[in-house]
Amino acid sequence: MNLKGKIAVVTGAGSGIGRALVVRFKAEGAKHVVSVDIDAKNARQTADLIGDLSIEADVSNENDLIGVIEKTEEQVGPIDIFCSNAGVGLGKDLYSATNEDWQISWDINVMSHVYAARHLVPRMVERGGGYFLNTASAAGVLNQIGSATYGVTKHAAVGFGEWLAIHHKHEGIKVSMLCPQAVRTAMYRQGTASSAAAGVDGVMEPDELADVVVRELEKESFMILPHPIVLEYMRNKTSNYDRWIGGMHKLMKKIGGIG
Repeated sequence: MNLKGKIAVVTGAGSGIGRALVVRFKAEGAKHVVSVDIDAKNARQTADLIGDLSIEADVSNENDLIGVIEKTEEQVGPIDIFCSNAGVGLGKDLYSATNEDWQISWDINVMSHVYAARHLVPRMVERGGGYFLNTASAAGVLNQIGSATYGVTKHAAVGFGEWLAIHHKHEGIKVSMLCPQAVRTAMYRQGTASSAAAGVDGVMEPDELADVVVRELEKESFMILPHPIVLEYMRNKTSNYDRWIGGMHKLMKKIGGIG
């Protein structure tokens, strides 16, 4: 996808990866980039950087996402690319995660993608197609040291992206899954074992990641891996699952593995 002249929506746009994507998309010539965040002030600050629209919304709430879609299409035009970027990393393991923690993680990391697709796919199909860029994580293909809630829900996010691409490709729907390792965001700066594990191969700046995203969108790649080493890890995992589990276990013991 060439972003020039396109209308994009980015959730989780108040900071970090989301803010970087908003600014980069606009620099690429996007006609409008709508900044969506649960924090209205942060969303507005991002939108002010490019002089565009901001919307306050909780992506775990389906009605809020319906509102984002309707407001965007009423005020600026039909959405060409929807970036479900908002996510949550609670750093909870098997014993510390409550049912509420699991539900919050599920609603934000998975169902927000489902809600956006449920209400946008029919509109996009009617006008000839559209694009979904869904932020998951390298944890979505490699799992996560420390945080069960994060690793499991990010796997589900990747699974949904695959399903969406498989079932709607013939209708002009394109999907990319963004799966980085450590990026210097507020989530990374929590300093948990999960952050330590993600950062073993270095920490990328949000602006660097946005550059990679633009290049991969032009190629319409399904799997966007800003850290190329992740592909090698994926191959190791599928070539010898038992050896990979053993290696991940050693890494878990080395860094502490909880939280």
